[in-house]
Amino acid sequence: MRPLEGIRVVELGAIGPAPFAGMLLADFGADVVRVDRVDRQDAVPGDRPHLLDRGRRSLTLDLKRPKGVEILLDLIDRADVLTEGFRPGVAEQLGVGPDVCLTRNPRLVFGRMTGWGQDGPHATVAGHDLNYLALAGVLGAIGAPDSNPPPPLNLIGDFGGGGMLLALGILIALLERHRSGVGQVVDAAILDGVTLLATTVADLRAGGLWEDRRGANIMDGGAPFYRTYATADGLYVAVAAVEPQFYGELLRRVGGDPSDWPQYDRARWSELHRLLEDIFAQRSRDDWIAVFEGSDACFAPVLGWEEAARHPQSLARQTMVEAFGAWQPAPAPRLERTPASVPGPAPRPGQHTAEILEEIGLTSREIDQLAQEGVIDLSASRR
Repeated sequence: MRPLEGIRVVELGAIGPAPFAGMLLADFGADVVRVDRVDRQDAVPGDRPHLLDRGRRSLTLDLKRPKGVEILLDLIDRADVLTEGFRPGVAEQLGVGPDVCLTRNPRLVFGRMTGWGQDGPHATVAGHDLNYLALAGVLGAIGAPDSNPPPPLNLIGDFGGGGMLLALGILIALLERHRSGVGQVVDAAILDGVTLLATTVADLRAGGLWEDRRGANIMDGGAPFYRTYATADGLYVAVAAVEPQFYGELLRRVGGDPSDWPQYDRARWSELHRLLEDIFAQRSRDDWIAVFEGSDACFAPVLGWEEAARHPQSLARQTMVEAFGAWQPAPAPRLERTPASVPGPAPRPGQHTAEILEEIGLTSREIDQLAQEGVIDLSASRR
């Protein structure tokens, strides 16, 4: 058995961080039922299932109709977890807020995923990953000092500070429920999560070891031993030799003498940066891979997506796997006795509508009537 088998999750359809949390739970065995809108429109274009939806079952419900809400509440009565990614107050307006759901099912863990949080002056304002990074102070610390802060994909906010935090909160609440017998609300906000991820920076600032300007610090490109360099073939390598022994190995591998370049002499950082730029520009990326192979210089080539999937370390770990016709990231972390696995393909919206409704006791005639009324959509459902 996978660790979360027997845990029933109702996921109200959303984008980004909430589906990522649902994917993590499904990978480890939870039965995740995604409730999609009858007229679901994906933010990601393309008529295809999305990898973030893997391992779910899906039904469609029109939650603006009382019968749709009634069916959802019946599902929640049987669930261990509910997740939603609405703006604050929307679930309450629909009649499925925490007060209603926890009254009906006191053991329910009610997971809420927002950008700004459930309260505060920005709570109901629209936003995306980049906005949360900006307000948290994280975005302003990324990038070269003489250019605009670049969008660092949406990994830090949506997935690291958002979905991962929601999944953690749900698991903590489930563990606590084992002791108390009572569920609770999990308020996961991307702003909170991003700020939490920046704890190391807060620690360095508290110790007077961080300057509040880009390109002046150890991990923001200011240090010549923690940055990327262009190679002769127009590609890049990354060095991250923070500890003295690794720094010494880095310089020795490029033909330098560590004693000539004290690692934390900040007055000479720009000079060493220029020197390393010139050195790395003299050879191709593959040449530098050969130079650093097997060393502790904290060196890595900057790879493209296809190269990364084919790298020997990724292949040995099977970091990417082919499942259900698509290459995708393997479930993680890896548990010794009860490992996760890709539990199933991403469903088409509404693919399991009839199946799920039958499980909660509806007859075929009742299901057909709901479809005629527009409460559900059976076009993708197996009958």
